[in-house]
Amino acid sequence: MDFYWVGFFLWMCCLPTVLTRPETVRIVGGIFDKSPETSNAERAFTFAVERFNTQHYVNDTTLVADAVQVASNDTFDATKTVCQLLSKGVAAIFGPASQDSAMAVGSVCRSMDVPFVETRWEFEARESLVTSINLHPSNRHISLAIKDIVLSYHWTTITIVYEEESALTRLQEVLHASAEPMKVKVTVYRIPSRPDMRELLKEIKRSGARHIIIDCRSQTLPLLLEQIMEMQMLRSYYHYLFTSMDLTLLNMSRYSGDGVNITAVHLHDTESAKFHQVALDWRSQFPEADTHPMEMGLTTEAMLIIDAVHVLAEALTSHLGRNMSLQRLSCFHGHKKSWDYGLSFFNYIKSVTLKNGLTGEVNFSINGGRDNPKIFISELFDTSGLKQRGFWNTSRQVHLKPRDITSVGDLSTYYNRTLIVTTIREQPYVMYRETDKEGVPVTGNDRYYGFCIDMLKKISEILHFSYKIVEVEDNNYGSELESGRWNGMVGELMERKADLAVAPLTITYSREQVIDFSKPYMHLGITILYRSPEPQNPGVFSFLNPLSFDVWLYVVLAFFLVSITLFLLARFSPYEWYNSHPCNPEYDEVRNQFNLTNCLWFSFGGLMQQGSEVNPRAFSTRVLSGFWWFFSLILVSSYTANLAAFLTVERMVSPISSADDLSKQTEIEYGTRSGGSSETFFRRSKIPTYQKMYEFMSARPHVFSKTYDEGIERVLNSKNYAFLLESTTAEYRISQHCKNLTLIGGLLNSRGYGIGTPLGSALRDEITKAILSLQEDETIIRLKQQWWKSANCQNNNANQKEDANELGVKNIGGIFLVLISGLVASAMAAVAEFVWKSRQNATLDSKSLCGEMMAEMRFACRCNKRRNSKPVIEHKYIPTAAYPASGMNGQAIQMAETVA
Repeated sequence: MDFYWVGFFLWMCCLPTVLTRPETVRIVGGIFDKSPETSNAERAFTFAVERFNTQHYVNDTTLVADAVQVASNDTFDATKTVCQLLSKGVAAIFGPASQDSAMAVGSVCRSMDVPFVETRWEFEARESLVTSINLHPSNRHISLAIKDIVLSYHWTTITIVYEEESALTRLQEVLHASAEPMKVKVTVYRIPSRPDMRELLKEIKRSGARHIIIDCRSQTLPLLLEQIMEMQMLRSYYHYLFTSMDLTLLNMSRYSGDGVNITAVHLHDTESAKFHQVALDWRSQFPEADTHPMEMGLTTEAMLIIDAVHVLAEALTSHLGRNMSLQRLSCFHGHKKSWDYGLSFFNYIKSVTLKNGLTGEVNFSINGGRDNPKIFISELFDTSGLKQRGFWNTSRQVHLKPRDITSVGDLSTYYNRTLIVTTIREQPYVMYRETDKEGVPVTGNDRYYGFCIDMLKKISEILHFSYKIVEVEDNNYGSELESGRWNGMVGELMERKADLAVAPLTITYSREQVIDFSKPYMHLGITILYRSPEPQNPGVFSFLNPLSFDVWLYVVLAFFLVSITLFLLARFSPYEWYNSHPCNPEYDEVRNQFNLTNCLWFSFGGLMQQGSEVNPRAFSTRVLSGFWWFFSLILVSSYTANLAAFLTVERMVSPISSADDLSKQTEIEYGTRSGGSSETFFRRSKIPTYQKMYEFMSARPHVFSKTYDEGIERVLNSKNYAFLLESTTAEYRISQHCKNLTLIGGLLNSRGYGIGTPLGSALRDEITKAILSLQEDETIIRLKQQWWKSANCQNNNANQKEDANELGVKNIGGIFLVLISGLVASAMAAVAEFVWKSRQNATLDSKSLCGEMMAEMRFACRCNKRRNSKPVIEHKYIPTAAYPASGMNGQAIQMAETVA
């Protein structure tokens, strides 16, 4: 009997290298880094082994976890530790997360043919001849997933914020997209090593970035989110895509109050029943995980380790796993030997498929990498935190479920919210007061009143939101600086300091590139504001003002033309010759009253509405006289009416009447508000006149004003300064200074005022609808009439009359046409009289008609002293019987016998 025990003792001492453990015991070695970030991996490793042992797997296989910690990226320590584990005889080694340590452990396992299980991210492609498996998706899969998600959101401008250099390899597909045909614009920032990241966030905010990809360590997430919230960048204008797969560990409902859009990617299916069960078991075993989710929570690395243990357990419970023997292996060259079952067991592990893993379906490619991984996509929903919305698979497809109507980015996120409204003081749009009409001090929004404030109240009632009015810090509307930044209200919208800009903010192309505008609520243009000129002295010859110079010239010409025509008509018409001694019928001479002097006097008397002692006798001269009198009546009436207007209106003469007049002179200076849209208009104009005006202004910086009030005061106090500003503002200021200001010329351009919102704001379209509604029901028109109507100017305007304009040819040119018609009609009548009388005389004297007409015409054209008288022609009495063939009647015979 003693010999038996001695033999047993010797057998135990001479135990060969091959050691066959009981079939139900399998040692699994784990090597983990010594750091707070990776301590959770060791916890997950032991948790998974214990959970496996309590699940009563087939053949009652028991796993023994042998976990060891090594210094991060210490290859010597890692090599030493893995050799110690291999000497115990292990079925597989779970490797560390640090790259250098993992490469050292993998090298030793490869030489010993021991399966090496990894769950870390690899930035390089895996080699084909390795004895390791990795449950983490490859870098290419992650990079493609991020790119496809970005393209599914139709992002064209992307800002990348990364912490470690390795992040650029995860985002390489997004970076390549900037060179592809889609031409995605990418801007890259790196997170500083110091904990304060607010300066970087300020720069991103000022840049106007909306779509931001953030790649950082899980431990950086809480601090980064807090600082983002502090910078007021968790609003609906932003859309963040976090590549960290542990974002779901945080309570994101804390950051969803302002409707920010946040997208997270992760490997676990949050809708899986297994995930919820494992998470429940984890929290029950590690209750402190809720306090430190990034250090003790069920992180992505922890879930990958749990799935890895599950994969290894599936292999160990198989026929091969139950029948194989573990070996104690030595790393020394003299005793170095690989595991006999190592390669076979590794190949079997690669063939395992885990249908219901925490990170989805797990299977491996031929080189041991994760094959066909599925990456899930969650989005932040208001007050309910992150919710899973879809997934990405290796077929390059992004599957997203439709959003709920209450999801982030919907207009409902603005309802019952207090929006920040930036504005600027400008009469009558926004004005400030300390007390109300009754003298009671006012606070908050009640301090502001004006056209824009009333319109804002109407819009807020339609869209059901409250607001807080904050004046812009630098008192500027918004213009681009040399550094590329924007100041004023535009800059505050870009930096997300405000939700709305309600003010007389002009819609321009450059501003539209960085912010969004509603439809215009008011249309306007740039105009010239100038001091009203002093009344002009009427002058000695002011009585000539009612008619233009052309009209006066034409009147004089008409006077001489009518006089000369009357003289000629009287000479040719036989009925204007009469016996100057009617009491002596035997007088042998007839006279004509219309000599040249009398014709001039007759025309002048008719023009003056007084008449003369000379009156026409013939029909032709009477026709001409009638038309001349009608002409005189209309002319004198028009002159009298316009003279009354000239006598009651003070004439104002301005030295300039248009922008061309301004540009052609240098005596009167002119300028506009610096940093405003008007200055931008002149600076960028291609019209020669406006270019010349901007050259004049830019060469004299003192002509620019910082505010509209400053420019208008300068116009009021100087006679040689003109101010260029928006027409609506100019109209209001003129209504306040009735007699001192005036507008010169028309509008230089056409533009509109709009309400500004940050790029991508869901409020823009709704505000546009509200503005259109207010325009259709004439609310905006009534508001404008209310604020632009000045009681101070009503009485003054009532007493003022419009300036009288001199009458030109266009006004009374018709009477000249009537007069010309009269001249033609009278000339035709005179010709008819001349021909008729000549025919009668030719018949009585038995002369030819042509001969008689020539004789009369020679006399009419005679220019001697007796041209206004002529002797009476004696006609012999010829009996009727003597002229049987003449056909003369009794009257003709009697005339032939008459001797004057």
